[in-house]
Amino acid sequence: MRISPLHSLLKLRHRPRQLPRPRKISSTSSYSSSSTPNPKYTLEAMSGSVIGATLFAASMSSPAALDKIPENAKEKRHHLKEGEGKGFTNPWDSWKEMGVLGIGTAMARAKLSGEFGTPDTTPPTVPVIKPTFLPTRTTPSLRATWLGHACYYVEYPSGLRVLFDPVFEERCSPFSFMGPKRYTPIPCKLSEIPIVDFVVISHSHYDHLSHPTVMEIHKSHPNAQFIVGLGLKKWFKECGIENCVEMDWWEDIDVTLSPVTGEKRISTSSQTSSKNSPPPSPPSSSPTSISPITARISCLPSQHTSARTAFDKGHTLWCSFAVTSNSKSVWFGGDTGYRSVPQVPKGADDYGPEYQHLPVCPAFKEIGELRGPFDLGLIPIGAYEPRHIFSPMHANPFDSVNIFLDTKCKRAMGIHWGTWVLTPEAVMEPPQLLKKALTWKNIPETGVFDVCDVGESREF
Repeated sequence: MRISPLHSLLKLRHRPRQLPRPRKISSTSSYSSSSTPNPKYTLEAMSGSVIGATLFAASMSSPAALDKIPENAKEKRHHLKEGEGKGFTNPWDSWKEMGVLGIGTAMARAKLSGEFGTPDTTPPTVPVIKPTFLPTRTTPSLRATWLGHACYYVEYPSGLRVLFDPVFEERCSPFSFMGPKRYTPIPCKLSEIPIVDFVVISHSHYDHLSHPTVMEIHKSHPNAQFIVGLGLKKWFKECGIENCVEMDWWEDIDVTLSPVTGEKRISTSSQTSSKNSPPPSPPSSSPTSISPITARISCLPSQHTSARTAFDKGHTLWCSFAVTSNSKSVWFGGDTGYRSVPQVPKGADDYGPEYQHLPVCPAFKEIGELRGPFDLGLIPIGAYEPRHIFSPMHANPFDSVNIFLDTKCKRAMGIHWGTWVLTPEAVMEPPQLLKKALTWKNIPETGVFDVCDVGESREF
């Protein structure tokens, strides 16, 4: 394994095919459930494949619980009840609700006390290298490329290509002239990514969902399907994007990308999937044929919140996601907290004996027990100070290692760091603390839960 520049620091073109836009078709479908609307749009000629100019068309089931779920999942406790307001909540004792005003007041006090300073971003910080992407759908192993912050591009051995939480702007802000600015450059252009089948968005915050990026993806990869949490599809429709499926926690969709040859087109009709059925298996094929690509995408809980303005907090659902294709599985944590830590004396260990009583989010053990193990976890490790403000919604590396263990990931890569200054911890502190947290749990410092350079690819 090569030693990247980042590891040294811690010790101190393949243009996409322009494809037709989706066309509207009738809503007739073989899917038998009447509770969930059937897809009304077909995805034609999704992307070039390994053999010649073969293209793929997508079909998918309507969102439903197709796999194991917790006993209380049907209670939908994360949905606000009538009279409680609009949207969603975190239904666990591990969550502490502060509200926009409460967070603003706490941050103002932290700034006045000197607890909320601005970390130094003078280079060198996180090395950035030019990413390389496979020009075809052929790869013998799971390949994951970090494109900064929470964005990962994952190439599956099955041929599936998934982009998680892409934000390719200088600022993660509703304004182009103010807000957090990158201290590490954008590693590539979106148009340099050769194939995008699905774009998974964990929630609506600006460091995870960007209007310019979404529109550029729609331009460069017009048949890419966006997978989002409940309530967020409306935002995409307002952007003129119909290729969007919204999901609730513990819902799944089964996906088939079928090869399209000549003038043949395959309509997107919902597949019939039964409860607790395994992910679809790829059909057998002759050596000269091209097999369909199958996958299961699962929407799973996280402990966070959402907002695009000061007035829509919690109106759309925040999620983690699992994407499984053939024998390879990835759990994407998106953005999440693990427990709510009170204000503790400076230098105190908030995992010390006096804080052992603090509740942890039970959803991660449920994910691990019911949907794990996963070949790869993409787990947030940054933006966590001050802890009494941000711990409910942002894991620190010690939380991240616990999440890694709870979700039963075999390997993991750290995300949600190294791109924008969102909180006052030193920009290189998250990977340094990650090593301490791994040692704390008797896990090797490298080779299990790692970080990498922006633009670097790892195989699993």
